Amino acid sequence: MRPAKVRVFHMTECPATPATIRLVEDVASALGTPIALESVLVETPEQAEALAFLGSPTVQVEGRDIEPEAWARQDFGVT
Repeated sequence: MRPAKVRVFHMTECPATPATIRLVEDVASALGTPIALESVLVETPEQAEALAFLGSPTVQVEGRDIEPEAWARQDFGVT
Protein backbone atom coordinates (compact mmCIF):
# COMPACT_ATOMS: atom_id res chain seq x y z
CA MET A 1 0.00 0.00 0.00
CA ARG A 2 1.33 3.41 -1.01
CA PRO A 3 1.48 5.92 1.87
CA ALA A 4 -1.09 8.71 1.68
CA LYS A 5 0.50 12.10 1.09
CA VAL A 6 -0.39 14.33 4.04
CA ARG A 7 0.75 17.93 4.23
CA VAL A 8 0.42 20.21 7.24
CA PHE A 9 0.72 23.84 6.17
CA HIS A 10 1.52 26.30 8.93
CA MET A 11 2.97 29.69 9.81
CA THR A 12 6.07 30.26 11.91
CA GLU A 13 5.49 29.59 15.60
CA CYS A 14 1.84 28.59 15.21
CA PRO A 15 1.04 27.11 18.63
CA ALA A 16 -1.41 24.56 17.16
CA THR A 17 1.01 23.01 14.66
CA PRO A 18 2.80 20.46 16.92
CA ALA A 19 -0.51 19.15 18.30
CA THR A 20 -1.99 18.95 14.80
CA ILE A 21 0.97 16.95 13.53
CA ARG A 22 0.68 14.57 16.49
CA LEU A 23 -3.06 14.17 15.88
CA VAL A 24 -2.51 13.37 12.19
CA GLU A 25 0.11 10.76 13.15
CA ASP A 26 -2.13 9.28 15.86
CA VAL A 27 -5.16 9.01 13.55
CA ALA A 28 -3.12 7.39 10.78
CA SER A 29 -1.64 4.93 13.27
CA ALA A 30 -5.04 4.08 14.77
CA LEU A 31 -6.42 3.45 11.29
CA GLY A 32 -3.36 1.46 10.24
CA THR A 33 -2.89 3.84 7.32
CA PRO A 34 0.66 4.55 6.19
CA ILE A 35 1.29 8.24 5.53
CA ALA A 36 4.05 10.38 4.07
CA LEU A 37 3.80 13.45 6.30
CA GLU A 38 5.24 16.78 5.19
CA SER A 39 5.32 19.97 7.26
CA VAL A 40 5.21 23.07 5.03
CA LEU A 41 5.99 26.57 6.29
CA VAL A 42 3.82 29.22 4.59
CA GLU A 43 5.36 32.69 4.62
CA THR A 44 3.85 34.79 1.80
CA PRO A 45 0.37 35.56 0.44
CA GLU A 46 1.46 34.16 -2.94
CA GLN A 47 2.52 30.90 -1.37
CA ALA A 48 -0.77 30.78 0.59
CA GLU A 49 -2.77 31.13 -2.62
CA ALA A 50 -0.72 28.51 -4.48
CA LEU A 51 -1.16 26.02 -1.61
CA ALA A 52 -4.85 26.80 -0.89
CA PHE A 53 -3.80 27.81 2.63
CA LEU A 54 -6.79 28.95 4.70
CA GLY A 55 -5.05 29.41 8.03
CA SER A 56 -2.52 27.88 10.35
CA PRO A 57 -2.51 24.96 10.47
CA THR A 58 -4.17 23.55 7.37
CA VAL A 59 -4.11 19.80 6.74
CA GLN A 60 -4.42 18.33 3.26
CA VAL A 61 -4.57 14.66 2.33
CA GLU A 62 -3.68 13.89 -1.28
CA GLY A 63 -3.99 17.62 -2.06
CA ARG A 64 -7.44 18.08 -0.55
CA ASP A 65 -8.27 19.96 2.65
CA ILE A 66 -9.57 17.64 5.37
CA GLU A 67 -12.44 20.05 6.11
CA PRO A 68 -15.17 19.64 3.46
CA GLU A 69 -16.49 23.18 4.06
CA ALA A 70 -13.06 24.49 3.04
CA TRP A 71 -13.30 22.98 -0.46
CA ALA A 72 -15.34 25.89 -1.85
CA ARG A 73 -13.46 28.65 -0.05
CA GLN A 74 -11.15 31.02 -1.86
CA ASP A 75 -10.05 33.32 1.00
CA PHE A 76 -6.47 32.08 1.07
CA GLY A 77 -3.88 34.06 3.01
CA VAL A 78 -1.24 34.16 5.69
CA THR A 79 -3.57 34.02 8.71
